[in-house]
Amino acid sequence: MIVGVHPLAGFDKVLHYTVPESLRADVVPGVLVRVPISQRLHLGIVGEIGPPKDFPVAKLKAIAQVVYPFPALPPDLLGLARWMAGYYACGLDSVIETMIPAAVRRGAVIKQEKLLALARKATDEELAVLQKRAPQQAKLYAFVAQQFQPSAKSLVLERLGLTAAVVAALVKRGLVREELRRVERIAYADDWAKGELVASQPHALNPGQQRAVTALEGELATGKFGVTLLHGVTGSGKTEVYLRAIHTALANDGGVVFLVPEVALTPQTVARLRARLEAIAPGNQCVVWHSHLSEGERLDGWLALATGEARIVVGARSAVFAPVRNLRLVVVDEEHEPAYKQDETPRYHGRDVAVMRAKLNQARCVLGSATPSLESFANTEAGKYGLLQLEERVDNRKLPHIVVVDLRIEAAKQRALPSLSRQLVDKMQGRFERKEQTILFINRRGYSPSMQCKSCGHTEECEHCSISLTYHRTDETLRCHLCDHRRPAPVRCPKCQAPDIRWKGLGTQRVEEAVKRVLPRARVERMDTDAMSKKNRFREILREFRAGKIDVLVGTQMIGKGLDFPNVTLVGLVDADISLHVPDFRANERTFQLLVQVAGRAGRGDRAGEVILQTFTPQSEPIQFSRHVDFAGFAASEMAQRKAFGYPPYRHLIQHQFKGRNAEKVKFFATQWAKRVEEVFGKRLELRGPAPSPTEKIKDEYRWQLWYFTPAVTPIMPELNKLRAEFAWPDDVSQVLDVDPVNLG
Repeated sequence: MIVGVHPLAGFDKVLHYTVPESLRADVVPGVLVRVPISQRLHLGIVGEIGPPKDFPVAKLKAIAQVVYPFPALPPDLLGLARWMAGYYACGLDSVIETMIPAAVRRGAVIKQEKLLALARKATDEELAVLQKRAPQQAKLYAFVAQQFQPSAKSLVLERLGLTAAVVAALVKRGLVREELRRVERIAYADDWAKGELVASQPHALNPGQQRAVTALEGELATGKFGVTLLHGVTGSGKTEVYLRAIHTALANDGGVVFLVPEVALTPQTVARLRARLEAIAPGNQCVVWHSHLSEGERLDGWLALATGEARIVVGARSAVFAPVRNLRLVVVDEEHEPAYKQDETPRYHGRDVAVMRAKLNQARCVLGSATPSLESFANTEAGKYGLLQLEERVDNRKLPHIVVVDLRIEAAKQRALPSLSRQLVDKMQGRFERKEQTILFINRRGYSPSMQCKSCGHTEECEHCSISLTYHRTDETLRCHLCDHRRPAPVRCPKCQAPDIRWKGLGTQRVEEAVKRVLPRARVERMDTDAMSKKNRFREILREFRAGKIDVLVGTQMIGKGLDFPNVTLVGLVDADISLHVPDFRANERTFQLLVQVAGRAGRGDRAGEVILQTFTPQSEPIQFSRHVDFAGFAASEMAQRKAFGYPPYRHLIQHQFKGRNAEKVKFFATQWAKRVEEVFGKRLELRGPAPSPTEKIKDEYRWQLWYFTPAVTPIMPELNKLRAEFAWPDDVSQVLDVDPVNLG
């Protein structure tokens, strides 16, 4: 028996091995094995059974071990890996390593504990002997005999004050037996005891929700692949629709993948799922899956899914690769979010991979959002995706009233650049007096995005990257948010020595300080990546906010989506223009989505919500369309512009990036490559560039880029990859393709 193995050893090549007779029963496609390479054993995935045609089978080495007696990559994930390698122009080895948790790839040991159970019932004579000659053994036997199920050995010995020798003696007598079981390190298990769960009973559906649920139940019943976009305004009850669809999938013995864009959203989603699933059918374990888990939690969650003990996974982007058995439903919540795109190899998009995985399993895929991506929306208009709409909030709650504050007028009134307008401060004070909560959003961490000298105009910049340094007042440092370079903030201008160097612009720390100044009695917390250094800090803050222990929550985009706090009646968007004026054709779309999503956090309870939107460009289209929560109007306007310039969704976009420490060399090879592409492809694709990247230098590497516009990726990718392999690249210039990029920096 000969098999092809994809080794996880840092190279993209299939190696062939023989299979010893003792291992043949366990060797199937997708199983994780240890194989000899040179003089060491490496992990690998079995791809194909049998040698290629005319393959020389002599002198092949043998597989050394089968790590798990079940596939680490089931057939659907193996097929998905091959598709990703072709579509995203990356090695199959890099895709496989992304799919399998690091703990599994390293062959981590499963955590186990010993259990004590009754082996047989003692006779009256044996009990009499134990009580007279071995009272400690009698004490242990009596305890074990009273238990309905095996008990952890360590806990029993600790509780009874006994030693392991007492257990050994009873085992020798044949009265007690020891068992081994896997200990599951379940992420967020303590949330049950800390009040993070919502009600376990399903909510009554309004007519719109009922129509959506009925439609999804019918689609699931077909057992065929299909994609449905669930477009519902914020607070319209999309999660309830997901839960009903999940119930249907589980009732038909199906597995479920539920994706959320941010780690911060996971605890609340998991809490809802666990509560409802326990009410529906006890034992439907919900596995959590994202990068912030411990290695042990990821390993145990993966094992629970791979063995079929658990049937549903909820998590961030990489949860799309969880080994769920009999997959029937894939849900992608907030499908428009850029967080679903991986920014390192393999540069996949979680939403698009989710659609392909559903296709490979003949499963249903549900994409949900209040502000769908224009790519998904275009697919509904083309008839590729179905469309379900929820146009009303649950319980007939009204959408929040949005007030636009013109910061140009506000700056003239206050004779300075304000962080909080007078109108926003008045609204916050009113909410505080009524014991209602406020969320303030600014998508920029730190105290200020730059420090600039008023005398000579010098701006403090990173010496390794072509961006300004962000001022952090908590420790008086300047930090680069690209390479994490840090240095003390100067008190004088390094260039002209004038004492006029000052911070410029707003960040979360400055807004937090301003809130504490105008509301000195309020409890204020900040939520950004600087404040979330502890593993579970974001969960603690969300729990405290839900409990009413925090009055004002200041944060970046991690608080702007998906969270549901009924007592939040005011949301302030401190600077709505941050994402608007960037060199990216998606800037308008991102701004509109962000404003609508953040505004949607207000008024989700019994009281009406209000939004204060501060901007220097009140007449811009994203501001005006978001003010009226008019997705249809925004989409029509933006799609017309995209069509005129041939941007996605009308064509696919591929970014080709070149990096190196020598700026002229990077430019030269980017230019030479562009000429070669034009020679080979001609008019089959449109080429734009080369040009410097918007952020030209990161971590001492200069960056240039090319853009390829094409009607379809699959037809051109093999030829483009072949051309890249044949081109004479220098060792000190690296290059990478990013298919369907979401950030143009």
